[in-house]
Amino acid sequence: MNRSPRRATFALSALMMALAGCATVDDGVQPPPQITTVGSRDLPAQGRSAEGPLAPLPAQVAAAPAAAPVLEDPRDAAGMPVDPLSPDGQGVIDAEKARKDLWVRVRTGFGMPDLDSELVRQHERWYASRPDYVQRMTDRGSRYLYHIVEEVQRRGMPTELALLPFIESAFNPQALSSARASGMWQFMPLTGKDYDLKQNLFRDDRRDVLASTRAALDYLSRLNKMFNGDWQLALAAYNWGEGNVKRAIARNERAGLPTDYESLSMPAETRHYVPKFQAVKNIVLAPQNFGLALPKLENHPYFLSVPIRRDIDVAVAARLAGLPLEEFKALNPQMNKPVILAAGTPQILLPYNSADTFVKRLASHQGPLASWTAWVAPKTMKTAQAAELVGMSEAELREINRIPPKMLVKAGSTLLVQRAETRAADVPEHVADNAHMALAPDVPPLRKVAIRARKGDTVAALAKRYRVSANQIAAWNRIDDGTRFRKAQALVIWVPTGSRIAPVAEGRALAKAKAGKPVRMAAASPNRGGAAKGMKIRPTRLARK
Repeated sequence: MNRSPRRATFALSALMMALAGCATVDDGVQPPPQITTVGSRDLPAQGRSAEGPLAPLPAQVAAAPAAAPVLEDPRDAAGMPVDPLSPDGQGVIDAEKARKDLWVRVRTGFGMPDLDSELVRQHERWYASRPDYVQRMTDRGSRYLYHIVEEVQRRGMPTELALLPFIESAFNPQALSSARASGMWQFMPLTGKDYDLKQNLFRDDRRDVLASTRAALDYLSRLNKMFNGDWQLALAAYNWGEGNVKRAIARNERAGLPTDYESLSMPAETRHYVPKFQAVKNIVLAPQNFGLALPKLENHPYFLSVPIRRDIDVAVAARLAGLPLEEFKALNPQMNKPVILAAGTPQILLPYNSADTFVKRLASHQGPLASWTAWVAPKTMKTAQAAELVGMSEAELREINRIPPKMLVKAGSTLLVQRAETRAADVPEHVADNAHMALAPDVPPLRKVAIRARKGDTVAALAKRYRVSANQIAAWNRIDDGTRFRKAQALVIWVPTGSRIAPVAEGRALAKAKAGKPVRMAAASPNRGGAAKGMKIRPTRLARK
C-alpha cells in the first residue's frame, strides 16, 4: 500500500504521541555508570576512606600533625638471592651438570606422539627460511628455558612443553595479542585469574616468568587429564578452549566419526597449532636437517630470585643490579608501573651474576629507593583536585596515570603519585593487591526521562531524534543498537538535571507540520546524554514502496 509523505496530520499525531510520552521519572533510580576501570575490579569502591602512604589528606584533616620522615635502612630492603627451584634455596650450581647442553636435556625428555602431516612440513619450511627469526627466539628463550625445563621435569611432564612459548609468544614475555592474551604463555585475563595470576594496576602476573610458568603447566596438566592423556587434544584446548574442543568431540561422536585431533572440525589457528608445535620440536631435535644451528644453552639457572622488602623504583633496581633497563624488564615484565611495590611483589629476578651485585650495592645505597607511591582517592573528584591534594601538576598526574581529559577519578581509585619525604611509608598490602583505577565522564548529574518508540522506529532513529548515541539508548534500555520496534514501546533516556523535554503547543506544531517546517522543542545539550537544546524535529515521512 502506497502512503504519501505529505500526510502532515498523521505526522503530527505521531509527533505528539512521542512528545506526550516524554516525562521525568522521579523514582530515585541512578543512571547506569559510565566507568572505565583499570585493574582488578569491575566497579570502584564507593565511600572508601583514604588509604595508603599519602593518607590522611592534608586538605581533609587540617589538624593532623605532619608525619616525621621515615629513615630507610637499605640493608633491610632485600633478602639473599636464591634459586627459585632449589629445594634448599641456596642456588648452588653443579659444575659437571652445568657443562651439559640444555638442548640435550630437552631432546631426551621428549615424550609426546609425533604428528606427521603436510601442515607440519609447511611450518618447517617457514622456520627454515627465517634463520634470523629463529635466532632471535632462541636468544630470548635462553633466559627462561632452564627454569621451564626444570619445572617440566620436576612434574614428570614431556619436555616438549618447554617449547610451547616459541609458538605462543616467540618467548616474548611482553607479548599482547589482539584478543588480550598476554605474556610468554599467552594467558587470557579470565583464565589467568582462574590460575591465581593477579592483574591489577601495578602488576600483571600473566607476564611474570615464575607465576605464568607455574600456571601454564598447571593448566596443561589439567587439560591432559581432561582429555585422557591425549596431548594433542590438550594443546588444542590450550589454544581454542576446553569447551570448544569438548563440543567438537561430541559432534564427531554423534556423527560416528573419529575424535582425534586431526579429525575434529576447528578454526584455522587451532588446525595449525599442533603442526606448528611439531615443526618446532622437529627443528630442536635435528636443526641441521633444516639448515639451522641452535646456540648452545648452558644447563644452569640464568636468573636468581631476590626477595624484595621495600618499595623501589624499577630504574633504581636496574641500576643497582648493573643492568640495562630493558634487560631488567625482560626478567621482570610483570611490572606495570615505574615502581616495584614490596607488598605486591615478593621477589625480582636477576641474572645469576647480577643478583649478588644488586644486594651489595643496595646495602650501601644512599638516598630514597622509591620516588613513586600509591594514593587512593577518598571520593570522586576532578583530576585538578586530586593533583592539588598530592602536590603534583594536573598535567603530570594525567600523564603518569594515563587519564584522558574531561574524566573524573572515581572514589577508591588508586593513582601513582610522587612520594614526598613526609609520606615515605611503603604501600600496604591491601592497596598493592587491589589497586585499580576507575574513571567516569565529567558531566552534570543526570535524570531519567520516559520516551515512547513508535511502531517502525529504530534505535538509530530514536538516537537522532533525541540527540544521543544509539549505543547509549541500547545500554540504557538493555536492547541491541540495531533493534527495530514492531509496536510502540516505552523507553528511557538520561538527560542533565534541569533540562526540559516538553511538548510544544499543538496549534503551532500543526501549522508547522502542515507547512513542512521543522518543529522545535527544548531539550538538553547533545553531549550530555539527552536531546539537544533547540533540536529540530521534522514531520515523519513514511517511505514509499
